[in-house]
Amino acid sequence: MRPGHGLRKFFDGGRILVDSVLPVDSNPVPPGWTHVTKVDPEEEKRFPLLFPVYLAYTDAISVGGSSDVTDVNTEETFELLNFVQTPTLHEPSDASHVTRKTHEEADFLAIPEVLNGGSDGLVGTLGVGIEYLREDLIPEQIEAELPSWLVALVGDSLAEFLVSWLLEEAVFEAYVIQNPESAAARRGGVSEDDVLNTREAKQRGLAADRHLKSEILYIEYSGMYGGDEAMEILESVAGELSRSQVWYGGGIDSGKKANCMLEAGADAVVVGDIFHRIAEEEASICDQAFDALDSGESVEEIRAWIQDSVEVEGTSAEKFLSTIPSVSNPEEEACEILSATVALSLYLGEELDETVSESEVREVIEEFVRTMGGQWWHKFAEVFPGVESQARRYLENIVLSVPDGSTSDEVPVQHLGWEQLRNSDVD
Repeated sequence: MRPGHGLRKFFDGGRILVDSVLPVDSNPVPPGWTHVTKVDPEEEKRFPLLFPVYLAYTDAISVGGSSDVTDVNTEETFELLNFVQTPTLHEPSDASHVTRKTHEEADFLAIPEVLNGGSDGLVGTLGVGIEYLREDLIPEQIEAELPSWLVALVGDSLAEFLVSWLLEEAVFEAYVIQNPESAAARRGGVSEDDVLNTREAKQRGLAADRHLKSEILYIEYSGMYGGDEAMEILESVAGELSRSQVWYGGGIDSGKKANCMLEAGADAVVVGDIFHRIAEEEASICDQAFDALDSGESVEEIRAWIQDSVEVEGTSAEKFLSTIPSVSNPEEEACEILSATVALSLYLGEELDETVSESEVREVIEEFVRTMGGQWWHKFAEVFPGVESQARRYLENIVLSVPDGSTSDEVPVQHLGWEQLRNSDVD
């Protein structure tokens, strides 16, 4: 017997006992999560102006995308999410998207495994990722933190340890991709012939749970709603998995669709596109408001205008909020946030129509808090880490980009729908 082999088998047996028999949940993904918002670093996918308020309602934020994602726009996305207290996962579609900065910012590194694609989707991509960690990211971090003489002495051994530790700390997302026309399918090598029936999907899910030890089984329809087919798959795996959390993603844009998937057996639904549509929609609403209102309107008057002029039920804001089980009245919440967005846009658009200094910006923000604050400001401020000071810092930084088109050092505003708002005509 090889040295240490018996001891290793003993500890492996203990781990299996914990996972299979004892009432201990070894999965680091919280079982209470029912709603995950997926945000895409692609620059065409904008954030709403008051995105911290929207994202305060969701249980977790997954950062990743399949098209036009780079290490730079991924880092910029995490910079924005510093203004949010909600836990974040980084789900890279390419190993190079994992940087020292994203690793520090994300609460979880989620590594995708495609169960119904080509071998590259399961083994090849992981191999590329491990190679990147071992040969690029980890050595770079070691060289940045340690003196050169110590790197020469223990660098290789330390790199091996850190790669193993990082993979041990990561969560693995086992994907069943059911929309062969999606960008995710193209990246994962999933063709029409690879789409699974209910029994096949269940079998892959069991393999992910028992053999791969995946923390998440992700039933992914990517851009389309899975309907009855997806619900049958969820029903087939619900209660059969001992470790994996079951997530569903694809076409969730209403409370009814979200509830159907949760009731069918999903632990959480993943919502993405409808969140990004809020930014485009609020730009149109603010454009109408600039024609109908002035910056002196009170929040109550703006709310009344929203109720009279905008069909709040059916807006992207209302649809997004309706997918979150904890939001009891999504129409009312959407009306409040849209009213605050209009109020902020009107006020800042009127007050900042010329180039101003940082001190002048702070004066404008303070005036806004005094005149338009009250109940809304406290609700807005309380979602930020650090509360009011952080909320003011967020507003100051995005506003500093408005007059001359420059960007803040702290807030990458090019990812915000604010860019569209500030280009609207303000009378």
